[in-house]
Amino acid sequence: MSRRLERLLKIDSLLRSGIRQTQPSLAQAMEVSVRTIYDDLTFLRDRYNAPLENNKQQGWHYTNPDWRLPSISLSQGELFALILGARMLENYSGSAYIEELRSAIARLSERLPEATWVDLQKIADERILFSSGASIHLDPLIWHRLELACKDSQSVWMEYFTASRNTNTERKFDPYLLHIYRGTNPYVIGFCHKRQEVRWFRIDRIRSLKILKEEFTVQPDFDAKGHLSMIFQHEVGGVPQLIEIWFDSATAPFIRERRWHPSQELIEHPDGSLTLQMYVSGLNDLKRWVLGYGKGAVVKSPPELVEMVQKEIAAMNCNYENN
Repeated sequence: MSRRLERLLKIDSLLRSGIRQTQPSLAQAMEVSVRTIYDDLTFLRDRYNAPLENNKQQGWHYTNPDWRLPSISLSQGELFALILGARMLENYSGSAYIEELRSAIARLSERLPEATWVDLQKIADERILFSSGASIHLDPLIWHRLELACKDSQSVWMEYFTASRNTNTERKFDPYLLHIYRGTNPYVIGFCHKRQEVRWFRIDRIRSLKILKEEFTVQPDFDAKGHLSMIFQHEVGGVPQLIEIWFDSATAPFIRERRWHPSQELIEHPDGSLTLQMYVSGLNDLKRWVLGYGKGAVVKSPPELVEMVQKEIAAMNCNYENN
């Protein structure tokens, strides 16, 4: 930002402060000469058509308080989109950028008339509501450290909580990229030195993290888009294989309305049911997803997934038989 633009922004702020401003008082605040202030005021009036006047009672002031310095070209629609973006992030408690976004929007709003800004805020608060369901607790410091490590290709040490085993482990990790799944599940994807393979780690489960001085090189056979296209939801591992799941006619509309995987194909049946086919690596998330549809879904292949679902249902039956 140029020095003149910095002065113009500060002069504009002082003129709106409600305190009487003179050329000497503005010069003192800017730490420049009175002549420089005169040139700046003339520039505002002649170049930007600022409605400036000067009298003994009010000093330098705007005759139209709704006039705004056009230093930032931003329409009402663009600012409203940012407001809605901030509202969405506020519903995801794990967002690491809430404060920065609020500050940026507040600064941008200074370029709009106050009445317009109030109207936009009211619409966003009262007419458009967001709800994210379950939220997470994300440590912004850990997130920002991972950002730096990804950018600079530096390995990290971390203490990680594994929910399935209810234990903490320490490991060295090369963070390749950050991935936010469904808005509320932040993952870091990279090479785990302990497992000697590419793994995913939930960032909100990282208990502590340090950036190491060691630099890493991304494995030459790692392709981010290809890697993400072969997983179902967020599970990785294993060789991609053909998955076939039948959905009855009552459940089929819910399957048709979304694209669940890049490789999916839907085979329609005369009775309104359908079969979903896709190539996926990793079966545990698929098992949980299928069970969520209850009797409306039946796994046809592979046999390994069929067996996993059968065992889960049998174990569930045992739990309820014992009650």
